[in-house]
Amino acid sequence: MTALRIKNLQKTYANGTQALKGIDLTVEAGDFYALLGPNGAGKTTVIGIVTSLINKSGGEVEIFGHSIDDDLAAAKSCIGLVPQEINLNLWERVENIVVNQAGYYGLPRKLAQERAEKYLRTLRLWDRRNDIARTLSGGMKRRLMIARALVHEPKLLILDEPTAGVDIEIRRFMWDFLREINAAGTTIILTTHYLEEAESLCRDVAIIDDGRIIEDAPMSTVLRKLQREIIVLSLSEVMKEVPRLDNYEMLLREDNDLEVAIEPSHNLNDLFRQLNERNITVVSMRNKTNRLEELFMGLIEKKSNSAAKDPS
Repeated sequence: MTALRIKNLQKTYANGTQALKGIDLTVEAGDFYALLGPNGAGKTTVIGIVTSLINKSGGEVEIFGHSIDDDLAAAKSCIGLVPQEINLNLWERVENIVVNQAGYYGLPRKLAQERAEKYLRTLRLWDRRNDIARTLSGGMKRRLMIARALVHEPKLLILDEPTAGVDIEIRRFMWDFLREINAAGTTIILTTHYLEEAESLCRDVAIIDDGRIIEDAPMSTVLRKLQREIIVLSLSEVMKEVPRLDNYEMLLREDNDLEVAIEPSHNLNDLFRQLNERNITVVSMRNKTNRLEELFMGLIEKKSNSAAKDPS
C-alpha cells in the first residue's frame, strides 16, 4: 500500500517565488524515507502542503489513499508531525501537552492518558511529566514533540530535523526509537542536515534542489553512484613518509593516519595485501567524509553543469 503519493506538486508564493516545480514522489507503507536538500530547496514546503499547513498551487497529494482535496480530515488523521521549530506551549505541563493533543483526534481521556504515559516512558520523560515544558532541555523538548506526534498512533510520522541541537547520546537514543517504531509498522519520512543520520536510518531517499527532485532511489542504489571515497587508516607505528602503493593516492597526516582514495575499480584486499607486503599494520579504518554528503554535492554540481550547457 502507498503511504504518500505526490503528483506534479507545485507551489508559487505571493511574491512570485516558485518553491516547488512539479514534484512527483511515492512513499510505500512501512518505508523509512529520507527527504534531503539544501536550505530553500523545497523540503519544508512539501511537508507543509502534505500536513495542510501550506496551500498548494497545483498537483495532487494522497495519504494512505485519502486526497487532501477531497478527504482532508481522514488524511490528517493518518499523520503525525514533528516540525523543525519547537512549537510547544512552554507554560503547560508535559503530560497535559500530550493528553490534550490526543483530544484533538477524538481519543477518550482515559486512553489519552494511557498513551501519554506509554510514550513519555518510552522517550524517557515520564519522571518530568508534571514539569512545565519551558524547564526542559532542548533534547527533552524534541522528545516531547515526538511523544505528542505519536499519541494518536499515526500511520505516517513526518520528522523535520528531529535531532537538531541534541547531543550525541540523545541522538543515538532517538535513532534506536525511530527504528523500533518503523519496524512495528509506522511509515517514517525524515528530513535532516545530519546526512549520516539518513544513511544510517533510511532505506530510500529523495534529494530536492531548487524545487525539483534530482534523485529518487533506494539508499543503496544512490550510494553506489559515488565515484570515489576517502578512507582513513590508523597505523600501529609512526611513519616518516607516505608509502608507495601501486594505483593508490595517499596522504599521511600528522596524527599518523593514512588517507587513501578508493576508486570504484579498487579492491580493498589488494590495498591490504600491498600494505602487508610493506609490513604496515592497520589498527582501524573509517570513512573520512560522509558518503551521502559527497554524493549530494556531486549531484548538485552535475545539475549545475547540465544547466550551463543547456541554457534553454
